Amino acid sequence: MDRLDDIEAFLAIVDKGSLTGAARHLRRSLQSVSRSLASLERGLGIELVRRTTRQSQPTDAGLAFYRRVAPAFAEIAEARREVASRQAEPRGLLRIGGPVAFATAHMVPVICDLARRHPGLEIELKTSDREVDLVAERLDLAVRIRHMRDSTLKARRLAELRAVVFASPAYLARHGRPNHPDDLARHDCVVRLTEAEEESWPFRINGRPRQVRVRGRFRADSTAATNAAVAQGLGLGLSPLWQVSGLLERGEVEIVLHDFEAPPVPIHAVWRPTRTPLANARLFAAALAARLKRERL
Repeated sequence: MDRLDDIEAFLAIVDKGSLTGAARHLRRSLQSVSRSLASLERGLGIELVRRTTRQSQPTDAGLAFYRRVAPAFAEIAEARREVASRQAEPRGLLRIGGPVAFATAHMVPVICDLARRHPGLEIELKTSDREVDLVAERLDLAVRIRHMRDSTLKARRLAELRAVVFASPAYLARHGRPNHPDDLARHDCVVRLTEAEEESWPFRINGRPRQVRVRGRFRADSTAATNAAVAQGLGLGLSPLWQVSGLLERGEVEIVLHDFEAPPVPIHAVWRPTRTPLANARLFAAALAARLKRERL
């Protein structure tokens, strides 16, 4: 029995209040737990636990030792689990979620690559543009494109994306090119329906973030629909750059108000508030981050 097992036995005795409870928790014999405690006390040269017939209480020295050792032992145990999980071939079910269009364009290619490389891995993808509850949806990991709000969720920043204002050459020829965000008050804007009662677009003006209200004659709850309407000359639009890169390359739209572009929006992988995400979730997050680094976002 090594010294880590002796320390584990001592911590369990304090946590469970007795040698019997510790033995049951660790699935070891009572004699084995008792020997571990005796060995640890002998090595330290001090009594750590005062035994009675039914209970075992830490001494003052034992309580001080417990407070110093417990956090360190938890880190060691976590490191052991992490190393073991990295050595093992990924397998089992991984449940992930993400925004509809983003998942189709960026998450699915990563999923397919992981599935080819790891035959034992199963992946379940749930797509939604609303902020889903990871516990209710039983997700191991979700991708969110927004600044993180106060949350108990843990997060890893994967990348960031630009949001650009754009319009078709035909629209700009008819209505002129806006030179300042305030000019949008005189333009038709194709807006995406949100939960907010009034639509506004983010900008950076004089070095500071500012929301500018916009209006238009066409609104939709689909980014694909609003982008298509902008390309057909119905008005100005706001979209992540990656969603309109094809339109830009074909000359169907042009970026405007470039000098007032808002700061990039972060892309995060989030998971439930455990100490570390599952190995399969870490694998997916790393693969997605590598893909996004190569993309024009």
